[in-house]
Amino acid sequence: MTTTETGPVAEPGSSGTPEGGRSGRSRHGLRALIVRLHFYAGVFVAPFLFVAALTGLLYAFTPQFDQLVHGDLLTVEERGEAPRPLAEQIRAARAAHPEGTLASVVTPPGPEDTTRVVLSLPELGENQRTVFVDPYTAEVQGELTTWWGATPLTSWLDEFHRSLHLGDLGTLYSELAASWLWVVAAGGLVLWIGRSRGQRAASARGVLLPDRSAGGVRRTRSLHAATGIWLALGLFFLSATGLTWSEYAGARFDRAVDAVRGQAPVLDTSLPGSGPAEGGGEHAGHAGGGGDTSSGTDPADFDIALRTARDAGLGGTVVVTPPSEEHTAWTVAQSDNTWPVHYDSVAVDVAGAEVTDRTRWADHPLAAKLSKLGVQGHMGVLFGIVNQIALAAIAVGLMCVMFWGYRMWWQRRPTRGGGRPVLGRPPARGAWRKLPLPVLLAGLPVVAAVGWALPLFGVTLLAFLLVDVAVGVFRRRRV
Repeated sequence: MTTTETGPVAEPGSSGTPEGGRSGRSRHGLRALIVRLHFYAGVFVAPFLFVAALTGLLYAFTPQFDQLVHGDLLTVEERGEAPRPLAEQIRAARAAHPEGTLASVVTPPGPEDTTRVVLSLPELGENQRTVFVDPYTAEVQGELTTWWGATPLTSWLDEFHRSLHLGDLGTLYSELAASWLWVVAAGGLVLWIGRSRGQRAASARGVLLPDRSAGGVRRTRSLHAATGIWLALGLFFLSATGLTWSEYAGARFDRAVDAVRGQAPVLDTSLPGSGPAEGGGEHAGHAGGGGDTSSGTDPADFDIALRTARDAGLGGTVVVTPPSEEHTAWTVAQSDNTWPVHYDSVAVDVAGAEVTDRTRWADHPLAAKLSKLGVQGHMGVLFGIVNQIALAAIAVGLMCVMFWGYRMWWQRRPTRGGGRPVLGRPPARGAWRKLPLPVLLAGLPVVAAVGWALPLFGVTLLAFLLVDVAVGVFRRRRV
């Protein structure tokens, strides 16, 4: 038997056992199984991971792209004076765009940003028409069709990352990538850190840095593995946060959060003396959130709602949303996604200029906080430019790791003899039969549970196993 740079490979005619043909179960069987799983996952899932990394790299820099494309709408010259009242800005926006109904107003995040007056139009569906107004002069800068506050460019890149603009079928690619990313990363960690003593010394330097003295496939492997070590934490983070909003695994996650009562608290927008009303919920904090309101909404009420919320301690950029039903309160929600985040929200009765209910970020359950912060970190907005650079480094690093992985596959191909395959041989089949019995008995229900929690992982893993078994049966019959 020969030992390749990714694990044991059976030579023709050998038994394929990891210890010189000796039968029996041992810990070497576990390593051989991880080698085979890592190899096949790397070969077949890596293309999906590469696309996810590339599209994610583009999405990470959407703030900069937005400034290049829509900078004239998003920013204005700071004049060092107080902004005009919201009512004046809203009237200017409605004079230029009387269509639709007034859905919400987003105050400027900074002194050089525009105010966003969001209009709801039935023909736009889930999209809105956002009018950008200079807060100092109340002049309309222009308008865009937005999705939850995102510009058309950001929306396009977001959909490109999530589904490649292929609809519901396209979302399977990103969920598949996120489902296998942590498996590939964990397998690589185990193989590199736990490699045999006969190879490069397992010192901290040997684990964290590539072996520049080696050549050929060994050098490629050290680059592949050492880079993966540095990326591992970020890869686990992206895998976990990506799965929380995926279609199938995300639904499982939501049910688990509901079971432990980990959802964010819901704002009660019912007014005293009226029946219960649906709260603003989490989406009230999104730019462009809120339902349609009557066209008779008094713009001056926006200033009352904003002033009341400011007096209640809500600073920074906020989304002011009129009530979607009669006899319900207005919603004012903080929308500051940069650390330290601010996500408090209040329900305001504009008739009495008083707060009727409040939800505080500090009171959110831990699960809700982790989910919210994870999403913002995944999108690259939690720590500003530092977050973007970190995501870019992970994406580029992951693409390099995949390149080196495929290069190892090519370098391992046989170079002598007739009838040789074009690429390297896969690790030996049947490693699971060498697993220690306790590991096998404990591992099967764990794998089944993970396959249930991550359906695309479970389905594709089962497909890998069935194809592998079918190929093995076919080859044995040929012999």
